[in-house]
Amino acid sequence: MSLNSEYTSHKLLVANRGEIAVRIIRTAQRLGIATVAIYTSSDALSPHVAIADEAAHLQNYAGDQQQLASESKLYLSSATIISICKQHRVTMVHPGYGFLSENEEFALSVEAAQMIWLGPQPDVIRIMGLKHEARHLAANAGLQLVPGSQGLVNTLDEALNIANTIGFPVILKATAGGGGMGLIVCQNGSDLSKYFIGAQERATSMFRNGGVFIERYYPAARHIEIQVFGNGLGDVVHMGERECSVQRRHQKVVEETPSPFVTGHSGLREDMCNAAVKLCRAIKYASAGTVEFLVDDESGEFFFLEMNTRIQVEHAITEAIHPGLDLIEMMVAQGIAQQSEARGLDHANQSMMQAIYDKNLAESRIHAIEARVYCENPSEGFKPSPGILQLVEFPKEIWLRVDSWVSTGTEVTQFFDPLLCKLIVTGSTREQAVSRMVQVLKACKVFGPPNNLAYLASICNSTVFKKGKATTRFLDNFDFSPSAFTVLSAGIEMTIQDLPGRRIGLGIPRSGPMDSQAFSAANILAGNTPETEALEIVSATVKINGKEVPMWARLAVSENGILDIAVLPGPGFRIYLAIRGGFPEVPQYLGSKSTSMGLGGYQGRSLRVGDQLSFGSQSSSEQDEIDPIAFLLPKSLIPVYPQDWVIKVLAGPYDDALILTPEGNAKFYSTKWFISSSSNRMGIRLESDQSLDWARHTGGEGGSHPSNILDNGYALGTVNVNGDTPVILTNEGPDMGGYVCLCTVATGERWKLGQLSPGSTVTFRKISWQDAQACMKDSLRWIETVQAVIAGSQPHAGFIDGALEGEGRELSGILLYQAGDSAILVEYGEMRLDFVLRVRVHALESEVRKRNIKGIWSFAPCIRSTLCHYDPSVISQADVLAVLLNTERSLPDSALDLQFFGRKITFPIVLDDQWCRDALQRYMRTTRNSAVYLPSNIDYLARNNGLEGGVDEALQKLMDSAWLVFGVGFYLACPFLVPIDPRCRLVGQKMNPSRTYTPSGAVGIAGPVAAIYPVISPGGYQLFGRTLPAWQTWGKGPDFASDRPWLLQPFDQVFFEPVSEERYLEIEQEFNAGQYKFKIEPAVFSMAAYITFTDSIQQEIAEFKRKQAEGTAREEARETELLREWQAQKAVKAPPTVLVDDTGMVVGTSVTSSISASIWKIKCQPEDVIQSADDILVILEAMKTEINILAGEENVGKVVKSLGKGIREGASVQVGDILAWFE
Repeated sequence: MSLNSEYTSHKLLVANRGEIAVRIIRTAQRLGIATVAIYTSSDALSPHVAIADEAAHLQNYAGDQQQLASESKLYLSSATIISICKQHRVTMVHPGYGFLSENEEFALSVEAAQMIWLGPQPDVIRIMGLKHEARHLAANAGLQLVPGSQGLVNTLDEALNIANTIGFPVILKATAGGGGMGLIVCQNGSDLSKYFIGAQERATSMFRNGGVFIERYYPAARHIEIQVFGNGLGDVVHMGERECSVQRRHQKVVEETPSPFVTGHSGLREDMCNAAVKLCRAIKYASAGTVEFLVDDESGEFFFLEMNTRIQVEHAITEAIHPGLDLIEMMVAQGIAQQSEARGLDHANQSMMQAIYDKNLAESRIHAIEARVYCENPSEGFKPSPGILQLVEFPKEIWLRVDSWVSTGTEVTQFFDPLLCKLIVTGSTREQAVSRMVQVLKACKVFGPPNNLAYLASICNSTVFKKGKATTRFLDNFDFSPSAFTVLSAGIEMTIQDLPGRRIGLGIPRSGPMDSQAFSAANILAGNTPETEALEIVSATVKINGKEVPMWARLAVSENGILDIAVLPGPGFRIYLAIRGGFPEVPQYLGSKSTSMGLGGYQGRSLRVGDQLSFGSQSSSEQDEIDPIAFLLPKSLIPVYPQDWVIKVLAGPYDDALILTPEGNAKFYSTKWFISSSSNRMGIRLESDQSLDWARHTGGEGGSHPSNILDNGYALGTVNVNGDTPVILTNEGPDMGGYVCLCTVATGERWKLGQLSPGSTVTFRKISWQDAQACMKDSLRWIETVQAVIAGSQPHAGFIDGALEGEGRELSGILLYQAGDSAILVEYGEMRLDFVLRVRVHALESEVRKRNIKGIWSFAPCIRSTLCHYDPSVISQADVLAVLLNTERSLPDSALDLQFFGRKITFPIVLDDQWCRDALQRYMRTTRNSAVYLPSNIDYLARNNGLEGGVDEALQKLMDSAWLVFGVGFYLACPFLVPIDPRCRLVGQKMNPSRTYTPSGAVGIAGPVAAIYPVISPGGYQLFGRTLPAWQTWGKGPDFASDRPWLLQPFDQVFFEPVSEERYLEIEQEFNAGQYKFKIEPAVFSMAAYITFTDSIQQEIAEFKRKQAEGTAREEARETELLREWQAQKAVKAPPTVLVDDTGMVVGTSVTSSISASIWKIKCQPEDVIQSADDILVILEAMKTEINILAGEENVGKVVKSLGKGIREGASVQVGDILAWFE
């Protein structure tokens, strides 16, 4: 297709964001026009930025004061945008809607800079933007006005006189307002007196113009608008009407064309359209615009309301009924024509021919409806609901158009209007269009924070809407009750979990409930399958509407009822709340709805106050109101939670005399271990005054402490020893690491881990694999019994079958260890880094996978070992042992015969970067200020490896070799890398203690292995640079997928390419937006070639290792002394402190923010006494919506002691931030 040269010579800047920016850019691209997007920090990953040819960050061009402004205000900075236009050689500017679209000064600035303004004349924008002046112009053009003031109303007395003359109710309007803002309905003189001054103040704050006027308010009316287009020469066409009567808070929600009201009133369309055209001709209107009318629902009489001098949100439905129409293209064509001798589009131009539009309207072959999808909560007064969209899927139909800016993973912030998308459907009749809209609204999947999809579906399915009878008051009393519950008080951690969680491996936590038994029982009681998602909550008592009810029961909670869950001290730690039907709008992430480390669940986190979760359809009866306890599990089936627990474990993989002495081993199993209060879902920390008796002094290449090993896969429920502290690794724990594991909890006993409360004790009892199978059968039999009892039938008889016990097997250099009842650890050779051993491990895994053994579901490979995970209900331990041993025997005797196909992948890296240096500075300020690896990790690596060239030589060596991916796991597919060239294998100890903060993409070394951190996290590796993470949470980008959000796999080869920090920031933004493509090419790792290479440099390797050993010995000696000094300082007890807030006062009660927002107005001051629960303390603003923060009943009579830290008008706050303190 050849492109018009009058278009291709231009460059268009879109002075907007969101769906309208995307929509404008798409048209520009079709026309061959280069585009420039503008954005703020929170919009950096938005699609309008990604699809534009060029993009400019507003803050980079803003002045010092503007840089401190809120993000929404940056889009209102005319000077900043003009500066960007000049730098990017922009020739035309489209403002979209909102922001600066109706700002006369901005339009003049664009024209003064010799650019084309794609909109009406600036003086028309000003006149029509001041609604009292627009009324005057409309009257002069012969249009009938809504009764009201002749101009602005300056005093309350004047307002009362006018209102009494025209009659109540009246509406106060800000003359510079728009988008439904700046409107206040007053039912009587008392209302008017109450709101008048506030309306002027609000208008001044929002629109920088405090002018207000008054109109008669018609409760039962229609809001109908006419789409017009003028060429600025007096020629004006109209494209028909749009009905926009369905409104909430004076903002349109559903629009349609043609209007069912107009269609039913003969001659009305012609009269209204003629009136709109008459007005626009009178002012020689140019470009697209909309003339809005209020229509009396009874008489059909219509009154001029206002004119919008811009493209409208709802313009798409007009395009839908006029096939081929593109209003944005018309605006571009008009803008270019205005610069020509013609000074506007020719009246003979096809787009300016009224006959074409009249023909379409007369034939009425298409009916179009638009629904606006907002991230807001209709059941909470349309409160904005910022957050992450965890799943976005729109149906694909030929009759459906979706104008959107969101996709899975989009974060909707509090800074902007919460519009997510517009759904536009067409039909041959209105009935068909309505039916299709209901179908689409129910089919759309926009899962994350609350939105209005169900509300819109309820509207479109209502009798009033279907009959075309909706007026502007329709939604005022519209009955909408979502199938959902709202969190009134979050309490201690409460998360969504399901069974079996994620079984992927690669360091992606399994998650799921800590106590699968209680979880399954809760689901069965609720009428769900045992695996259905439910809530996991700390131990508690339960009340319904204030009345205590028992645990282990099926409960009925009526509509608007309150389920109160309070903390209960004593044995047991977690309860499970299952709701019939689960949570259908919580999407699966990697096959599970379980919450884990910022992933899955609801927003990837624990539930908070104000969260609303939808559930499946429910039914209740009058009996439920009388007796909410529908079913109670028999006491004989309810488990007893003791204070002192005994948990059955399987020995291994490192339960032997090489790790602990025989006496130490016996002591470990006889000790009553106390559960630490610092335990969590990642691991249960065990405490005792008994020390572990180690059989060795160090961990060799694995580390200096005897608990260290070079590598090891971790089974779920394994008892991992970190230093001298045993930790039971639970549902969020890592799947590999460098510490020994003494034993592993039997699968049938793992439910007990969920009920270990701080202060209780646990003793471990060793059992055989065969006993573990019996234990698992017992737990399954209990679930079957619960199901049978609830179903009212007899439980099925359980059975136990035998299984061969396998404690450990050896085969010429390979050791196989039991790692619980569902994993086997395979080890090769001595505990040292050896490529030959790693190749052997990879060959074993590859061959087992080829054989596709049912029941073996994952491997966790490390340097010289792999952990084989299997399902004991499918395959026995003995059979897995046989598979592994037989496979090993089938491998070639010599590793020289092995080669593996992988990929060569280039990663950009900033060496000695500012972000890693900042992480070290934080560490020195908050954790430890003196260590051998401080203040510079890289300087330490140079000394530790005996490099005379210092930092420069260290960094050079790290770049001189390709790195082989040895393993992928630990957490979120973290890759572990080793330089292929032995002369470049620097070594370093782990930081002790670990950092609490590491930037994503940081690259560090511990022992001989490097890792690329996938996300912001704690860590202990010695950092030397920052690259891109090999993890993309939402799978965005050409090298990722939604079901494969990780990049690397074992035996890939990584090459680092140094870049500047400035270039890295550009690359990072591309990566986060899913636009970055890695340099990837096929590669083969040949063991024969590797051995040949290392043999040729043996002398150099030996010399490198000699210097490395000397350097390591020196640094270890230094670290021993520095660690001793730090521990001595730490041992000095600090004086007791009183918990205080940031102002230094003792903490009292407080009120917190319920939403991420900006503070618009502070209504309280220190020393104020709270008089009423409804006293407004602070007014927040989010997404163009005011949110009043009330004092609450519990604070009545208290005194405001202070505002929270940083609380001031204009400041931003997050959920949970303290707004005010009381005493």
